Amino acid sequence: MGRPSVTRIRPIVAITRRRALQGPGATVLSLTKAPAFAQVAPKKLVFAHVTPPPESSAVAFAAMAEDVTKRSNGELVMEFHGGTLLTKELEIINAVKAGNIAMGDPGGAAATVFPEMGVFLVPYLVASYDQAYKMFNGEVGDRLDQQFQDKYKLKVLFFYDYGFRHFWNSKHAINEPKDLRGLKMRVQQAKVFADTINGLGGVAVPMAWGEVIPAAQSGVIDGADLPIVNILALKAYEVSKYCSMTFHNYGPTAAVINLGIWNGLTPAQQKLLQETSRSAQSTVRQLTESVDNLAKAKELLEPKGMTVNSADVEAFRHIAQEKVWPAYKQQFPDLWEQIVATKV
Repeated sequence: MGRPSVTRIRPIVAITRRRALQGPGATVLSLTKAPAFAQVAPKKLVFAHVTPPPESSAVAFAAMAEDVTKRSNGELVMEFHGGTLLTKELEIINAVKAGNIAMGDPGGAAATVFPEMGVFLVPYLVASYDQAYKMFNGEVGDRLDQQFQDKYKLKVLFFYDYGFRHFWNSKHAINEPKDLRGLKMRVQQAKVFADTINGLGGVAVPMAWGEVIPAAQSGVIDGADLPIVNILALKAYEVSKYCSMTFHNYGPTAAVINLGIWNGLTPAQQKLLQETSRSAQSTVRQLTESVDNLAKAKELLEPKGMTVNSADVEAFRHIAQEKVWPAYKQQFPDLWEQIVATKV
């Protein structure tokens, strides 16, 4: 399989190079002057991701690859491969762990690959983007980064997300919890996803993403849940009539680099990756958050044949607190308290 030259990759949208990020250590460093680099043989850094642009994180990664290559003055050549080199989340992370590729991410399967992140997917525990950004660009993010280095030999470049999840299905609009009863909803294979759907009243069907569209077409499932940005990017509207905005969980993930490869970079090279990572984080957050509201979802999805409705979020939250929260509060007591204590 041929690898596309990074010089041919062009981001779909303009990259906002400075965005105020909340929390400790989250200041975007000045990108106006590139660090000084000695002229040495270029080091190749391959970044694999499950999908290509225009998916929001793929747009940010492609721009990051071009920026790193350009600003390193020939020291680093970063290649981005979206949906071509490796096409499964676990394969990508295993390749990064082994050092076969330098960088990658688990996409929406972060809680499957990194069980420590399962607590953030508990429905309605993370209440807003501001709360999430403050945590992941602050003490919570630093804590997870150190855990990943110690346990998986992976260095976190930056945390990002695909936004809050909403239900899509082919049967009817989901306005309140009783509308979810009996619907067969695909979930990712981490336990927290099944606990969410079953706890809220649906029937969870664990399934890899590659099987979802055929399963929806054949009636094996009635629907699933995705953030708005991915309902668009993954064309769920082709097998679904309804999008119900429930905001039922926030799904963070992380771009990571093999720790040995990271430690082999010079301080100037590490600084460059940190700077371009902050820029990529800002981009993907802006792209994701900007479409995650009722008006924008209607504008984007209804011309494609979907009906978009606002659901009774408080009713769903009440059930989640009663049915799902207790077990996870007991499983993740320290992180739970830290999440709850994060105020914005």
